[in-house]
Amino acid sequence: MPKLSDPLTLPCGATLPNRLLKSAMTEGLADEHDHATPRLARLYQAWSEGGTGTLVTGNVMVDHRFLERPGNVVIDHNGGEEQLKHWAKAGQVAGNQLWMQINHPGRQCQKVVSHQPLAPSDVGIDLAGMFGKPRPMTEDDIERAISGYARVAGVAKETGFSGVQIHAAHGYLISQFLSPLANRRQDQWGGSLENRARFLLEVIRRCREAVGPEFPIALKLNSADFSKGGFSHDESLQVAAWVSEAGIDLLEISGGTYEKLALMGDQEEGAAASQAREAYFLDYAKGIRDVTSIPLAVTGGFRSYNAMQAALDSGAMDVVGIARPLCMEPDVKPLLRGEKLGFRAWEKELRIGPGWLGPNSPNRTLRTLNFGLATQWYYQQIINLAEGKPPVEDTGLLRRAAKHMIGERKLAKRRVARNS
Repeated sequence: MPKLSDPLTLPCGATLPNRLLKSAMTEGLADEHDHATPRLARLYQAWSEGGTGTLVTGNVMVDHRFLERPGNVVIDHNGGEEQLKHWAKAGQVAGNQLWMQINHPGRQCQKVVSHQPLAPSDVGIDLAGMFGKPRPMTEDDIERAISGYARVAGVAKETGFSGVQIHAAHGYLISQFLSPLANRRQDQWGGSLENRARFLLEVIRRCREAVGPEFPIALKLNSADFSKGGFSHDESLQVAAWVSEAGIDLLEISGGTYEKLALMGDQEEGAAASQAREAYFLDYAKGIRDVTSIPLAVTGGFRSYNAMQAALDSGAMDVVGIARPLCMEPDVKPLLRGEKLGFRAWEKELRIGPGWLGPNSPNRTLRTLNFGLATQWYYQQIINLAEGKPPVEDTGLLRRAAKHMIGERKLAKRRVARNS
């Protein structure tokens, strides 16, 4: 059985130095021109020097009109190639892989960016009024989006990134096309699963044309949306088989959407068992393993060395995805050598106030609020790492979250002023 420290050769011929993958986390560190910044370069140099074999960036957006959040890097005929080259070089100083994650938010575009996002259908998100009602995409909108993914993949290769990951999970645009809840279309892009998967498969095809056969293309896919009537696990199995035939090199399994936070282990089915063994989506990966031979990564919940190695030993997966622990502990070399037992589970300590308001609250609304504030807390840790500062171990959420949200609003205003 492979060890965490073992390399892995992908179908395209590229080799991952070890079995750890830094899964994507949104950074929000672009400038008001949507360009990469020295802080992004410093952040990824720290992670590169820490020893993780494969680093996946946060969302790089394909359309300047629609962002997942203020501070996303955007590649949309807006320049910034030199900044991308600096980022790519800094993020590979230790000889690791650095893959650019390519994304379009679809309806998950905050009002602070656009009051009318685009989506497959006019089905909005009921989440504290953060998102506007989407406009259904026309054929021209769909073509512009698909071309955007391919364009960004080509720019990633040209500027020195060693691979790309297409984001098809967590309720963003491709995930919306896959979901029968979000996609109510009656044309070739909606209805049957084959039609709903058409957008994704066309994105993969066009990206492969843009980068050639020897450049890694990874995909992040939901094991399921965990929403009644949504993208199901059985449908995920079929899509996994299709994307394998389409020629991707690594499939990362995750799950959930903004409305169903399974991506943070808040699953309603099997949550206790999955969290107890740390790997939220390992059971789903076992099913996907049966229908595809491409390398699989599983992200969600891993904290201990034993759980990571046991997951590899199970044969259900090839790569261990971790994210938030690297915000506090970027150096994984002791873990790879088996000298470190794992990462501190900070998410179990973060809380709004009294213990019953923490992540284990029986009230789903309070759990969701705690999740949102904890996310802001981790954003602050990313900023500290990007600025060469030590992590802040204060586990109170409100003050840290407020500080970050104020900074994000200021950036959004500067961006609006520039584009007006």
